[in-house]
Amino acid sequence: MKRLMILSSLIALMFISCGNKQTSDDLNWTTDLGKAVQQAKTENKAVLVNFTGSDWCQWCFKLSGEVFSTDEFKEYADNNLILVKVDFPQNIEQTYQTKMYNQSLAQKFGVQGFPTVIIINSKGVPVAKTGYQSGGPVKYINQIKGFLGS
Repeated sequence: MKRLMILSSLIALMFISCGNKQTSDDLNWTTDLGKAVQQAKTENKAVLVNFTGSDWCQWCFKLSGEVFSTDEFKEYADNNLILVKVDFPQNIEQTYQTKMYNQSLAQKFGVQGFPTVIIINSKGVPVAKTGYQSGGPVKYINQIKGFLGS
């Protein structure tokens, strides 16, 4: 009986940890890269393009939870970045147009895995491709600043 309870508990934990886990943040994401680049030029900001599998990708969950959901990153992003989310969900409905638009962006930037983060400078030029990096928001922000030469 004790083994059955332990086994049941382990199975329940497995389903909880593997289920449709989405992390949320308070960031102002847009989905239109063209408008984001124009806004970045106007405001002299960079663009961070986050290619994600928001409802299934474990590394995307880690990036969101360890970086994008933090106050440090939010403050940096508010002052320095225009954020674009290009999502490839498995269980969230998207229009055909959205799927095709996202796929075209993934092809344009050579995205082969998730998360992939593209940094575009204030002139509209892509300067870096990265993904999840351990170390939290300060390390991630410093990496972005390095890509931008600031």
